[in-house]
Amino acid sequence: MESSKKKRGARRASPLGVLETTQANLCSMEVEPDSQVSSLSRRKFMGTVAAAAASASAIGLSPILGTKAEAQTAAARPEGVVDPRVAKSYALRVAAATKEALIPVPPHTTNGDEALYPDKSGTYTKGLLQDGYGVVNLAAYQSLKTALATGNPADFENIIIGGTRTLNGPQGALAFGLEGTDAVQFGNAPCPADQENVAVVPPPPAVASPAYGTELVEMYWGSLLRDVAFTDYANDPSGYGQAAAAELTNMPHYAGPRDGNGRVTPDLLFRGGYPGETVGPYISQLFITPTMLGQQAISQQYTTYAPFVDFMTDINEWFAVQNGTDTGFRTTNDPQPRYLHNGRNLASYTRVDVLYQAYFTAFLALLTLGFPLNPGNPYVHSRTQNGFDTFGGPDIAASLGGIAARALDVVWYQKWVIHLRHRPESGGGLVALQKNPSLGSADAKVNNNVLNSQALQASFNKYHSYLLAQAFPEGSPTHPAYPTGHGMVGGACITLLKFFFDGSQLFSNFATPMVPTNDGLSLVRYTGADAGQMTVNGELNKIAHNVSFGHGIHAGIHWRSDSDISLRLGEAFAISVLQDKAHEYNEKFTVSFQKLDGTTAIISNQ
Repeated sequence: MESSKKKRGARRASPLGVLETTQANLCSMEVEPDSQVSSLSRRKFMGTVAAAAASASAIGLSPILGTKAEAQTAAARPEGVVDPRVAKSYALRVAAATKEALIPVPPHTTNGDEALYPDKSGTYTKGLLQDGYGVVNLAAYQSLKTALATGNPADFENIIIGGTRTLNGPQGALAFGLEGTDAVQFGNAPCPADQENVAVVPPPPAVASPAYGTELVEMYWGSLLRDVAFTDYANDPSGYGQAAAAELTNMPHYAGPRDGNGRVTPDLLFRGGYPGETVGPYISQLFITPTMLGQQAISQQYTTYAPFVDFMTDINEWFAVQNGTDTGFRTTNDPQPRYLHNGRNLASYTRVDVLYQAYFTAFLALLTLGFPLNPGNPYVHSRTQNGFDTFGGPDIAASLGGIAARALDVVWYQKWVIHLRHRPESGGGLVALQKNPSLGSADAKVNNNVLNSQALQASFNKYHSYLLAQAFPEGSPTHPAYPTGHGMVGGACITLLKFFFDGSQLFSNFATPMVPTNDGLSLVRYTGADAGQMTVNGELNKIAHNVSFGHGIHAGIHWRSDSDISLRLGEAFAISVLQDKAHEYNEKFTVSFQKLDGTTAIISNQ
């Protein structure tokens, strides 16, 4: 039911600054050979559904809408089903499953690093037994690959880990999707047979590429600016903000936003580039607006971590973490609650948040401020009714939690089965090995653009180490980097909120835009010239990147591309769920909203 105003060609520009090419000859109902995990069980499932689809078509189940379709449900009833509502419910389920099953499986192309480097130093191996700095034990690595290939729970128990820290849910990658499109049907190029399927997961930059080096340069600057207020990037005495903006301006593969002259300004550092994200303050209004959960006040001030405490800049500490040593929590809370005003604050928030927490709170803030519902909501103009369990508060609140769980299934498949991208801390390890050959060597080598960067030198001057300083003692979670779970959930949840609320509304029509002071202790009026241009859509896009970059660039544990692509993937999955969910409603409606690429999505059951 989704339509897009953007015309799609054979080649398109990606946020990573590279061109994706449609690979029509690779489209099929099977996964590519290097990605065939549990392929037999998936094939069996798809075959069963395809047979059901053929049967459903023969008895006239599509579409299952309107008076004609209601008459057809009589012929669709399974043996023993008498009640017409049960028969119609069955027909709706078959129709939805059939539609989803007929989406071709697109290519799942990787960046090639796993095959390129025999020692797997360009691939995710954290938590597995390590043989040396940056080098995994190959038998341990094969034990992981065997488990992913067979899908046998017993094989996952035989994975060879290096310490007591366990891997983060690899079997979640093999969960089937019974809501929306299944994980295997999201790839990196659309199939001609399914022109509505958007290419949402291009391969991440390869280790040796200048794009990878550029992302790592941004990560080093992020670590150096972790304790600087977002409002102070331009005038901080350290000079890091100005230096970061200048260096990234001169890096052609930088994928973040630039101004009209092609420059990265301090104000644009670590922002996303989707509509509205460069308008107004760095922190979304929905992340700082006080609100209520029923009668419970929510101040939107947070307990964060004490400043200037970073981790994993010692090579032995770094190696222990890669080998799966449990480091414990080892962080100290700042006793003073604050509004989120710098990178460490955002990192602190994301270390222990409930994944959809920010978007549930954003929903409450939208209610508190009185923002109107989407004009397509069937109750907007009703004289006699209001939405409740459908198109009302309980529907919105429960949908956010529900889609967050299922979105993780989709992104876990991409993480573990397809890409196995290593974490930025591993990139920092490769840099340390290249700068200090006496430590050892790895097959993978990073680009000279990071080895010769100002960011790396500034980080070395501060920490006396070439490793990437981490906000948490354990560094990243023990699952692969690409795409990110926080971003996936963020993309899905803001899409739901756009479906329910009118995203085109100007924020200033309902509240005075505010910004945290540079100590995070209070809010002051935002007086920028663009204060009147901030929209609900822009602030939703912004909060999703605030959270995902908080768990990424600011914490040191995710690459920019992890966040950018995961938001798009989360949006695509949410749209597929909404397309199916539309037929659950008795109300007739047509809802439209702005997507991350600026085009319009339409969800309708009419």
